[in-house]
Amino acid sequence: TTVPSLEIIVSVASAFPGSDGNYSNEVPSSHFMPLIEAAHEHDLYVIIDLQPGRTDFLTQAKLYEDLLRLPYVGLALDPEWRLKPDQVHLRQIGQVEASEVNQVTEWLADLTREHNLPQKLFILHSFRTSMVQNVAELDVSRPELAYMMHVDGQGGHQAKHGTWRVLRDYASQIPYWGWKNFYDEDVPRMMTPQETMDQVDPTPLLITYQ
Repeated sequence: TTVPSLEIIVSVASAFPGSDGNYSNEVPSSHFMPLIEAAHEHDLYVIIDLQPGRTDFLTQAKLYEDLLRLPYVGLALDPEWRLKPDQVHLRQIGQVEASEVNQVTEWLADLTREHNLPQKLFILHSFRTSMVQNVAELDVSRPELAYMMHVDGQGGHQAKHGTWRVLRDYASQIPYWGWKNFYDEDVPRMMTPQETMDQVDPTPLLITYQ
């Protein structure tokens, strides 16, 4: 069964520190409710994505608890945009410790259980092994969550396949895997849906387009 989905970046990495100094613009959850409700009316699963800058993922995730209480909304963390205190976006590629990810998944799994929600999709975006530190310490045991690594590198097909293989070896305990195609950045062209299904091994369980 194919489930159409919509991913929404709810906190957006910023070149400027902002009033809170965290280099992330947290858009209020109320801003997204009409879009999320419209997606649900059209049978789309919704994934909300965090780009936290210098704050931590759990702090930002809790800002969107009302959205995550909805049974058709999952959560994605984007370590590329998780900065250390002395870093800024586009000068350094961010990273996150497994322990910080575990704080988020424990909170999200508890929220899912307490509100008797169906299993939620939980995604880690990555295109480098350095983006998730101490990956062996990731806890992927909570049944309330479906844990996925989403490989979102861009560029040539051979390089993308290489990144896929490296990350699958690096984070082999993660049970589910996703793939991203880029309309403009992939070269010499974006893979077709059929090519993605036929050539990526194993077949990704989530395929996104940007």
